[in-house]
Amino acid sequence: MATRLDSRLVTLTAPDTFAAERYQGLRLKLEQMRATSGLGVVAIASPGAGDGKTLTSINLAGVLARDADARVVLMDADLRRSAVGEQLGLPAGSPGLADLLAGSRKPLPAVVRRPDGCAFDVLPAGSSSRPVQALFRSERVPQILEEARAAYDYVLLDTPPLVPVFDAAVLARAVDGVIVVVAADRTPRKLLAAALDLLDPKKVVGIVFNADSSPLFGYRASAYRPYFSGNARR
Repeated sequence: MATRLDSRLVTLTAPDTFAAERYQGLRLKLEQMRATSGLGVVAIASPGAGDGKTLTSINLAGVLARDADARVVLMDADLRRSAVGEQLGLPAGSPGLADLLAGSRKPLPAVVRRPDGCAFDVLPAGSSSRPVQALFRSERVPQILEEARAAYDYVLLDTPPLVPVFDAAVLARAVDGVIVVVAADRTPRKLLAAALDLLDPKKVVGIVFNADSSPLFGYRASAYRPYFSGNARR
């Protein structure tokens, strides 16, 4: 039975819409940075919980893998409250990142999954009895990321929120760049400032405003509807 995806995963459920097109701008930026600086391993983080980082991670993976030859893997690196596998209908308890970090010598292809309806691979969170901080400080982190870099054009990591726990800040040291997701009109500026203070400014690729309902250039989404879903004049 096919998994019913969250309607907010627009790059998977409604790719020919205005909402999905907003992710194309983020895709373009990453493509440009890959061409100019070799950026390929990117963490997606947020100041706090509920800012939409997992939805952004999945949507970004979807748009990067759509209509392109790009090989994309999305790693669920939020080992405390993993959500990627559940969102994409992967079986609960699937081995994944935590198992690899804890010492499993399985190669990456043995644990990645291809969810139904996706053009990208997923490395589930997995599980381990070792403390999360110990896992992320392990020498296995750069080894796994290098293995992924060799196999994929884009390696995305959905990480925990930056301020409540320091997992994402530790992981950020091993990646090429970090995208910070904030909830528009909801994430406090002080919380965002505290999150940015934990990161190397040179690694911050950009800030994504999730659920931004403000009109773009004075127009609302309905003004652009004729450009999408086959409604454009031919």
